[in-house]
Amino acid sequence: MKIYTGRGDEGLTDLRDMSRVSKTNPRIEAYGTVDEVNALVGVVRPTGHDDVDDLLREVQNHLHVVQADFANPDPDEADPRVREDHVEHLETSIDAFDEELDPLESFILPSGSEPGAKLHQARAVCRRAERRAVAFAEAEEGVNESAIVYLNRLSDLLFTLARAVNKREGVREESPSY
Repeated sequence: MKIYTGRGDEGLTDLRDMSRVSKTNPRIEAYGTVDEVNALVGVVRPTGHDDVDDLLREVQNHLHVVQADFANPDPDEADPRVREDHVEHLETSIDAFDEELDPLESFILPSGSEPGAKLHQARAVCRRAERRAVAFAEAEEGVNESAIVYLNRLSDLLFTLARAVNKREGVREESPSY
């Protein structure tokens, strides 16, 4: 498979059904930003915490499913789709890691250890991916709502993981001063 084809040189790209759309199309913006999240999650790994790394590996695979889901304007039963159980898995993981943490009493600054700060950065980009996905859903019918919910829940997971990693590494959370 050749890496470059020249097909995108004029600002168009192929969707899964081989239709062509502008690279600025809300669909492309949505799955392109999901790709950014995936790359940032890859930068975080390895965190030095096997349970976190195993979960992040799963998340990266799920993010490929989100991208495939968004790239397909006419999915059928065999196509990759984000399902409710993907979201439930994130919720279960959030609850498990949250048990390690002190209750959150105020906003915190997105910082900490190197993996903690990178998880906060991935969370911020995940929020942008969610906004792009919402814009895509507003522009087109039939967008898989579970994929948007997944991104919302993923940002919560990344926040929780950042806090957990920072706590494990002995880094104190800082609240903003107003």
